[in-house]
Amino acid sequence: MSVKVGIIGGTGYTGGELLRLIATHPEAEIAWVTARSKVGWPVGSVHPNLRGFVDQPFISPDDVERCDVVFLCLPHGKTAENIEAYSDLADHVIDLSADFRLRDANVYEQEYGEAHPKPAWLDRFVYGLPELNRASLDGASHASGVGCNATAVTLALKPFADAGVIESAVADVKVGSSEAGAEPSSSGHHPERAGAVRTFAPVSHRHEAEIRQSLGDLNLSFTATAIELVRGVLATCHVFTKEPLTDRDCWGMFRQAYADEPFVRVVRERRGLYRLPEPKIVAGTNVADVGFVAQAGTNRIVALCAIDNLGKGAAGSAVQSMNLMCGLDETAGLCATGLHPV
Repeated sequence: MSVKVGIIGGTGYTGGELLRLIATHPEAEIAWVTARSKVGWPVGSVHPNLRGFVDQPFISPDDVERCDVVFLCLPHGKTAENIEAYSDLADHVIDLSADFRLRDANVYEQEYGEAHPKPAWLDRFVYGLPELNRASLDGASHASGVGCNATAVTLALKPFADAGVIESAVADVKVGSSEAGAEPSSSGHHPERAGAVRTFAPVSHRHEAEIRQSLGDLNLSFTATAIELVRGVLATCHVFTKEPLTDRDCWGMFRQAYADEPFVRVVRERRGLYRLPEPKIVAGTNVADVGFVAQAGTNRIVALCAIDNLGKGAAGSAVQSMNLMCGLDETAGLCATGLHPV
Protein backbone atom coordinates (compact mmCIF):
# COMPACT_ATOMS: atom_id res chain seq x y z
CA MET A 1 0.00 0.00 0.00
CA SER A 2 1.33 3.42 -0.95
CA VAL A 3 -0.45 6.48 0.39
CA LYS A 4 -0.28 9.45 -1.97
CA VAL A 5 0.34 12.67 -0.05
CA GLY A 6 -0.18 16.28 -1.08
CA ILE A 7 1.14 19.29 0.81
CA ILE A 8 -0.47 22.72 0.51
CA GLY A 9 2.09 25.38 1.40
CA GLY A 10 5.44 23.60 1.29
CA THR A 11 7.97 26.41 1.68
CA GLY A 12 7.74 26.87 5.45
CA TYR A 13 9.56 24.95 8.15
CA THR A 14 6.68 22.58 8.90
CA GLY A 15 6.18 21.94 5.20
CA GLY A 16 9.87 21.16 4.85
CA GLU A 17 9.78 18.83 7.84
CA LEU A 18 6.76 16.99 6.42
CA LEU A 19 8.58 16.58 3.11
CA ARG A 20 11.62 15.18 4.92
CA LEU A 21 9.52 12.62 6.79
CA ILE A 22 7.37 11.56 3.84
CA ALA A 23 10.41 11.27 1.54
CA THR A 24 11.66 8.25 3.50
CA HIS A 25 8.29 6.90 4.64
CA PRO A 26 8.00 3.23 3.64
CA GLU A 27 4.28 3.41 2.85
CA ALA A 28 3.73 6.96 1.58
CA GLU A 29 4.88 9.04 -1.36
CA ILE A 30 4.75 12.72 -2.22
CA ALA A 31 2.21 13.33 -4.99
CA TRP A 32 2.65 17.10 -5.13
CA VAL A 33 3.62 20.13 -3.06
CA THR A 34 2.38 23.67 -3.64
CA ALA A 35 3.83 27.15 -3.24
CA ARG A 36 2.38 30.09 -5.16
CA SER A 37 5.56 32.13 -4.79
CA LYS A 38 7.86 29.32 -5.97
CA VAL A 39 6.00 27.62 -8.82
CA GLY A 40 8.47 25.63 -10.90
CA TRP A 41 11.27 25.86 -8.35
CA PRO A 42 12.71 22.53 -7.22
CA VAL A 43 11.94 21.64 -3.60
CA GLY A 44 15.65 21.43 -2.86
CA SER A 45 16.13 25.10 -3.70
CA VAL A 46 14.06 26.00 -0.62
CA HIS A 47 14.84 22.95 1.52
CA PRO A 48 18.48 22.16 0.63
CA ASN A 49 18.58 19.15 2.96
CA LEU A 50 16.14 17.43 0.57
CA ARG A 51 18.31 17.64 -2.55
CA GLY A 52 18.31 14.21 -4.15
CA PHE A 53 15.48 13.01 -1.89
CA VAL A 54 12.57 15.09 -3.18
CA ASP A 55 12.75 15.77 -6.92
CA GLN A 56 9.41 17.43 -7.54
CA PRO A 57 9.08 21.14 -8.27
CA PHE A 58 6.58 23.26 -6.41
CA ILE A 59 3.28 23.63 -8.26
CA SER A 60 0.41 26.08 -8.05
CA PRO A 61 -2.46 25.25 -5.68
CA ASP A 62 -4.70 25.63 -8.74
CA ASP A 63 -3.08 22.60 -10.40
CA VAL A 64 -3.40 19.94 -7.70
CA GLU A 65 -5.05 16.56 -8.17
CA ARG A 66 -6.94 14.44 -5.69
CA CYS A 67 -4.77 12.28 -3.42
CA ASP A 68 -5.15 10.11 -0.31
CA VAL A 69 -3.93 12.59 2.32
CA VAL A 70 -3.51 16.34 2.18
CA PHE A 71 -1.49 18.28 4.73
CA LEU A 72 -2.34 21.97 5.08
CA CYS A 73 0.67 24.09 6.09
CA LEU A 74 -0.82 27.55 5.79
CA PRO A 75 -0.72 30.66 7.99
CA HIS A 76 -3.32 31.08 10.70
CA GLY A 77 -6.76 31.77 9.25
CA LYS A 78 -5.99 30.67 5.70
CA THR A 79 -7.05 27.04 6.07
CA ALA A 80 -10.49 27.85 7.46
CA GLU A 81 -11.22 30.21 4.57
CA ASN A 82 -11.18 27.34 2.07
CA ILE A 83 -11.70 24.23 4.15
CA GLU A 84 -14.52 22.93 1.91
CA ALA A 85 -12.26 22.96 -1.16
CA TYR A 86 -9.34 21.42 0.72
CA SER A 87 -11.55 18.66 2.08
CA ASP A 88 -12.49 17.70 -1.48
CA LEU A 89 -8.84 17.03 -2.30
CA ALA A 90 -8.37 13.90 -0.20
CA ASP A 91 -10.00 11.30 2.01
CA HIS A 92 -7.88 12.48 4.95
CA VAL A 93 -7.11 16.11 5.78
CA ILE A 94 -4.53 17.19 8.37
CA ASP A 95 -4.29 20.90 9.14
CA LEU A 96 -1.08 22.05 10.82
CA SER A 97 -2.34 25.58 11.53
CA ALA A 98 -4.26 26.61 14.66
CA ASP A 99 -7.55 26.97 12.81
CA PHE A 100 -9.18 23.73 14.00
CA ARG A 101 -7.35 22.83 17.21
CA LEU A 102 -10.02 24.14 19.57
CA ARG A 103 -13.41 22.46 19.75
CA ASP A 104 -15.29 25.42 21.28
CA ALA A 105 -15.95 28.40 19.01
CA ASN A 106 -16.35 30.69 22.03
CA VAL A 107 -12.90 29.72 23.33
CA TYR A 108 -11.47 30.30 19.86
CA GLU A 109 -12.94 33.82 19.76
CA GLN A 110 -11.61 34.54 23.24
CA GLU A 111 -8.09 33.38 22.35
CA TYR A 112 -7.81 34.78 18.82
CA GLY A 113 -9.90 37.93 19.13
CA GLU A 114 -12.33 37.12 16.33
CA ALA A 115 -15.16 34.74 15.59
CA HIS A 116 -14.21 31.45 13.99
CA PRO A 117 -15.01 31.68 10.25
CA LYS A 118 -16.25 28.07 9.99
CA PRO A 119 -17.48 26.98 13.44
CA ALA A 120 -19.55 24.11 12.01
CA TRP A 121 -16.31 22.38 11.01
CA LEU A 122 -14.71 22.37 14.48
CA ASP A 123 -16.27 19.09 15.57
CA ARG A 124 -15.03 17.32 12.44
CA PHE A 125 -11.39 17.62 13.48
CA VAL A 126 -9.68 15.29 15.93
CA TYR A 127 -6.92 16.99 17.91
CA GLY A 128 -3.84 15.36 16.42
CA LEU A 129 -1.86 14.26 19.46
CA PRO A 130 -1.92 10.44 19.37
CA GLU A 131 -0.93 10.11 23.04
CA LEU A 132 -4.33 11.62 23.85
CA ASN A 133 -6.56 10.71 20.93
CA ARG A 134 -5.24 7.50 19.37
CA ALA A 135 -8.63 5.79 19.22
CA SER A 136 -10.34 8.83 17.69
CA LEU A 137 -7.60 9.25 15.06
CA ASP A 138 -7.98 5.66 13.88
CA GLY A 139 -9.70 6.03 10.50
CA ALA A 140 -10.56 9.71 11.03
CA SER A 141 -11.11 11.96 8.03
CA HIS A 142 -9.88 15.23 9.60
CA ALA A 143 -7.18 15.97 12.17
CA SER A 144 -5.76 19.21 13.45
CA GLY A 145 -2.15 19.88 14.11
CA VAL A 146 -0.88 20.54 17.62
CA GLY A 147 0.69 23.58 19.23
CA CYS A 148 4.31 22.80 20.05
CA ASN A 149 4.23 24.55 23.43
CA ALA A 150 0.90 22.91 24.23
CA THR A 151 2.32 19.50 23.32
CA ALA A 152 5.31 19.86 25.64
CA VAL A 153 3.26 21.09 28.61
CA THR A 154 0.50 18.54 28.04
CA LEU A 155 2.89 15.59 27.96
CA ALA A 156 4.73 16.87 31.06
CA LEU A 157 1.49 17.21 33.04
CA LYS A 158 -0.55 14.30 31.66
CA PRO A 159 0.50 11.67 34.26
CA PHE A 160 -0.51 13.99 37.11
CA ALA A 161 -3.72 15.11 35.41
CA ASP A 162 -4.68 11.48 34.76
CA ALA A 163 -4.16 10.72 38.45
CA GLY A 164 -6.17 13.78 39.53
CA VAL A 165 -3.47 15.06 41.89
CA ILE A 166 -2.85 18.59 40.54
CA GLU A 167 -3.75 21.49 42.81
CA SER A 168 -2.06 24.04 40.52
CA ALA A 169 0.75 24.16 37.98
CA VAL A 170 3.14 26.76 36.58
CA ALA A 171 4.52 26.02 33.10
CA ASP A 172 7.76 27.78 32.17
CA VAL A 173 8.38 27.09 28.48
CA LYS A 174 11.59 27.88 26.58
CA VAL A 175 11.39 27.84 22.79
CA GLY A 176 13.69 27.93 19.77
CA SER A 177 13.52 30.41 16.94
CA SER A 178 11.99 28.06 14.33
CA GLU A 179 8.76 28.23 16.32
CA ALA A 180 8.22 31.69 14.77
CA GLY A 181 8.20 30.20 11.26
CA ALA A 182 10.21 30.84 8.12
CA GLU A 183 8.80 34.30 7.39
CA PRO A 184 11.34 36.94 8.49
CA SER A 185 10.35 39.10 11.45
CA SER A 186 11.97 41.58 13.80
CA SER A 187 11.82 39.11 16.67
CA GLY A 188 13.70 36.51 14.63
CA HIS A 189 16.26 38.88 13.15
CA HIS A 190 19.69 37.51 14.05
CA PRO A 191 21.04 40.59 15.88
CA GLU A 192 17.90 40.59 18.02
CA ARG A 193 17.67 36.85 18.57
CA ALA A 194 21.34 35.96 19.12
CA GLY A 195 22.19 35.66 22.79
CA ALA A 196 18.58 36.35 23.75
CA VAL A 197 16.64 35.04 26.72
CA ARG A 198 13.46 36.99 25.99
CA THR A 199 10.19 36.34 27.79
CA PHE A 200 7.57 37.15 25.15
CA ALA A 201 4.49 35.69 26.90
CA PRO A 202 4.92 36.36 30.63
CA VAL A 203 1.39 35.63 31.85
CA SER A 204 -0.57 33.91 29.07
CA HIS A 205 -0.33 32.19 25.69
CA ARG A 206 -2.88 30.91 23.17
CA HIS A 207 -1.64 27.36 23.66
CA GLU A 208 -3.06 27.38 27.19
CA ALA A 209 -6.51 26.75 25.74
CA GLU A 210 -5.23 23.59 24.03
CA ILE A 211 -3.74 22.33 27.28
CA ARG A 212 -6.98 22.83 29.18
CA GLN A 213 -8.96 21.24 26.37
CA SER A 214 -6.69 18.19 26.59
CA LEU A 215 -6.26 17.85 30.36
CA GLY A 216 -9.26 19.57 31.88
CA ASP A 217 -9.71 23.00 33.42
CA LEU A 218 -6.44 23.08 35.34
CA ASN A 219 -5.33 25.88 37.62
CA LEU A 220 -2.49 26.65 35.20
CA SER A 221 -0.11 29.58 34.82
CA PHE A 222 2.01 29.82 31.68
CA THR A 223 5.15 31.73 30.67
CA ALA A 224 7.05 31.43 27.38
CA THR A 225 10.64 32.57 26.79
CA ALA A 226 12.61 32.69 23.53
CA ILE A 227 16.15 31.40 23.80
CA GLU A 228 19.07 31.06 21.38
CA LEU A 229 18.09 27.70 19.94
CA VAL A 230 16.80 26.85 16.46
CA ARG A 231 14.81 23.66 17.13
CA GLY A 232 13.38 22.72 20.46
CA VAL A 233 10.93 23.30 23.30
CA LEU A 234 11.59 22.62 26.96
CA ALA A 235 8.60 22.79 29.28
CA THR A 236 9.58 23.03 32.95
CA CYS A 237 6.37 22.64 34.92
CA HIS A 238 6.14 23.30 38.65
CA VAL A 239 3.33 21.04 39.79
CA PHE A 240 1.78 21.63 43.21
CA THR A 241 -0.10 18.50 44.25
CA LYS A 242 -2.99 17.95 46.63
CA GLU A 243 -0.79 15.74 48.79
CA PRO A 244 2.99 15.23 48.93
CA LEU A 245 4.32 12.72 46.38
CA THR A 246 7.62 10.88 46.23
CA ASP A 247 9.76 10.07 43.21
CA ARG A 248 8.45 6.52 43.49
CA ASP A 249 4.87 7.79 43.27
CA CYS A 250 5.79 9.79 40.17
CA TRP A 251 7.48 6.80 38.55
CA GLY A 252 4.26 4.86 38.90
CA MET A 253 2.21 7.64 37.29
CA PHE A 254 4.63 8.12 34.38
CA ARG A 255 4.89 4.41 33.70
CA GLN A 256 1.13 4.07 33.70
CA ALA A 257 0.77 7.04 31.33
CA TYR A 258 3.55 6.18 28.89
CA ALA A 259 4.51 2.50 29.15
CA ASP A 260 3.00 1.73 25.73
CA GLU A 261 3.80 4.98 23.94
CA PRO A 262 6.30 4.46 21.10
CA PHE A 263 7.54 8.06 21.07
CA VAL A 264 7.57 9.05 24.74
CA ARG A 265 10.66 8.27 26.84
CA VAL A 266 10.79 8.76 30.59
CA VAL A 267 14.19 10.34 31.31
CA ARG A 268 15.15 10.36 34.97
CA GLU A 269 18.73 9.17 35.28
CA ARG A 270 20.92 9.03 38.37
CA ARG A 271 24.14 10.00 36.61
CA GLY A 272 25.46 11.51 33.40
CA LEU A 273 25.16 14.92 31.79
CA TYR A 274 21.66 14.37 30.40
CA ARG A 275 19.86 13.12 33.48
CA LEU A 276 16.69 15.01 32.57
CA PRO A 277 15.02 15.94 29.26
CA GLU A 278 17.06 18.19 26.93
CA PRO A 279 15.67 19.51 23.60
CA LYS A 280 18.80 19.08 21.52
CA ILE A 281 18.84 15.33 22.20
CA VAL A 282 15.48 14.95 20.41
CA ALA A 283 16.16 17.37 17.54
CA GLY A 284 14.98 15.92 14.24
CA THR A 285 12.82 13.25 15.90
CA ASN A 286 9.23 12.58 16.83
CA VAL A 287 10.31 11.74 20.38
CA ALA A 288 9.11 13.47 23.54
CA ASP A 289 11.42 13.06 26.52
CA VAL A 290 9.58 13.52 29.82
CA GLY A 291 10.94 13.54 33.34
CA PHE A 292 10.31 14.69 36.90
CA VAL A 293 11.87 15.46 40.27
CA ALA A 294 9.81 15.49 43.47
CA GLN A 295 10.97 17.97 46.10
CA ALA A 296 11.11 16.00 49.33
CA GLY A 297 8.90 17.18 52.16
CA THR A 298 6.77 19.44 49.95
CA ASN A 299 3.83 19.29 47.55
CA ARG A 300 6.05 20.46 44.66
CA ILE A 301 7.19 18.40 41.71
CA VAL A 302 9.13 19.68 38.71
CA ALA A 303 7.90 17.89 35.58
CA LEU A 304 9.72 18.36 32.28
CA CYS A 305 9.17 17.63 28.62
CA ALA A 306 11.60 18.21 25.75
CA ILE A 307 10.51 18.02 22.11
CA ASP A 308 11.54 19.23 18.68
CA ASN A 309 8.93 21.88 17.90
CA LEU A 310 9.02 20.95 14.20
CA GLY A 311 8.93 17.22 15.00
CA LYS A 312 6.71 16.08 17.87
CA GLY A 313 5.39 19.63 18.10
CA ALA A 314 4.24 19.75 14.45
CA ALA A 315 5.14 17.54 11.48
CA GLY A 316 6.06 14.43 13.47
CA SER A 317 2.72 14.26 15.28
CA ALA A 318 0.99 15.02 11.98
CA VAL A 319 2.63 12.04 10.26
CA GLN A 320 1.92 9.85 13.28
CA SER A 321 -1.72 10.93 13.01
CA MET A 322 -1.69 10.17 9.27
CA ASN A 323 -0.46 6.66 9.98
CA LEU A 324 -3.36 6.07 12.37
CA MET A 325 -5.91 7.64 10.05
CA CYS A 326 -4.79 5.49 7.12
CA GLY A 327 -4.41 2.21 8.98
CA LEU A 328 -0.62 2.15 8.68
CA ASP A 329 1.97 1.17 11.27
CA GLU A 330 1.82 4.08 13.70
CA THR A 331 5.61 4.40 13.82
CA ALA A 332 6.18 4.25 10.04
CA GLY A 333 8.58 6.91 8.82
CA LEU A 334 9.24 8.20 12.34
CA CYS A 335 11.86 5.93 13.86
CA ALA A 336 14.98 8.02 13.23
CA THR A 337 17.04 8.67 16.36
CA GLY A 338 18.37 12.03 17.37
CA LEU A 339 21.97 13.11 16.84
CA HIS A 340 24.67 13.51 19.45
CA PRO A 341 26.57 15.71 19.62
CA VAL A 342 24.81 18.52 17.79
